[in-house]
Formats: sequence, structure tokens, C-alpha cells
Amino acid sequence: MADGIKGPASYFPSIEAKYGRPITEWKALIRSAPVTKHMELVTWLKQEHGLGHGHANALVADTLREDRR
Repeated sequence: MADGIKGPASYFPSIEAKYGRPITEWKALIRSAPVTKHMELVTWLKQEHGLGHGHANALVADTLREDRR
């Protein structure tokens, strides 16, 4: 875990390193996805963009949390 960061955001450095896109770009993709439910979005990221389950889940959880504010 990076310097005390907890929750989904703790995955962000490894997501950026592994997939080569900034988190802001992933979140924009999620917000423009053809589906809206949490697990649908996770599945979409895995199938369409090749993310692993944990990384996809972390991105979706954090994006949906932000959008609920």
C-alpha cells in the first residue's frame, strides 16, 4: 500500500504503471461506458480493456463513489 493510501485508490499507482493510462482517463472511460451498474462496469473494463478484476473493481468503486457526492 502506497504511503498510507487506503481503499480503491491504493491500486491507482499499479493501474497506471501496468496499463499506461492515467486514472483520470480510466474514470472518463467508465463515465462514458455503455453500462452503468458496478459489476457491469467491472466486466466491461475486463472484456474491452483487459484489466484484471481487482484493478477494474477499484476503478469502478472509486468512480461511482465520486459521482455520488
